Amino acid sequence: MFPDQRLSQDQHLDFARHFGPLETSIAVYRKDARLRLRKEFADVSNLDHDNELWRKESRLRLFQLSNRLWHTDSSFKRLPARASLLYARAIPPVGGHTEFADERAAYDALPEDMKRRLDRLVAEHSIFNSRARLAFTNFSDEERQQMPPVPQVLVRTIPETGRKSLYLASHAGRIVGMPEHEGRALIDELIAHATQRQFVYTHRWRVNDLVMWDDRCTMHRGTDFDDLRWKRDVQRATVSDAANSCEQEGIEIAAA
Repeated sequence: MFPDQRLSQDQHLDFARHFGPLETSIAVYRKDARLRLRKEFADVSNLDHDNELWRKESRLRLFQLSNRLWHTDSSFKRLPARASLLYARAIPPVGGHTEFADERAAYDALPEDMKRRLDRLVAEHSIFNSRARLAFTNFSDEERQQMPPVPQVLVRTIPETGRKSLYLASHAGRIVGMPEHEGRALIDELIAHATQRQFVYTHRWRVNDLVMWDDRCTMHRGTDFDDLRWKRDVQRATVSDAANSCEQEGIEIAAA
């Protein structure tokens, strides 16, 4: 965590590039997109393109509500996120925190028989899964074509340390080779395990905080606040991983 930063958009992106190539916002997949920030940012604020609070029934608001579910950034992309750098320009007086779950510690705490069960299992991730959990289905044909489901392992190894970690998200749907209801039940069980209080840190934002985390071993979610009353202006630069998690674990996957 880097407190009391004064970053322009360019400075934020320049710093993030030190850690690898940056993602482009999925908002560009919509022909009618009107971006408030540069296309390299994920705009996870509650503001429209005119910097005004969003309307209650706006598509953008209904889409963003799923950020309050536990997730890992961009696990729904074939090249998922390696790291995220989230910067706060405005925060609400109450709520709007971010909770982080350490999936390495959660993996370590699993029974040995569960670790063996999860070894080399692959889940199918899709942004449509996480949005459907809150009944959001308003996607364009372009978005559906550009964001097909992708495979990701349930347990991955962090290359720099050799440490194993769960790799979970609300984006995860079925588990390859399992009946769908059994796979979803297992994913829900693992997320519940990984988000117990002993594995979770809550960041209470202050203006100009910059928080960076390793998406390969961390889940997070935003907490509730009055998003129709208070501005929460936060922007995320996201560093892409080097390869799909299955490829990194030596598990062969079908071409997209």
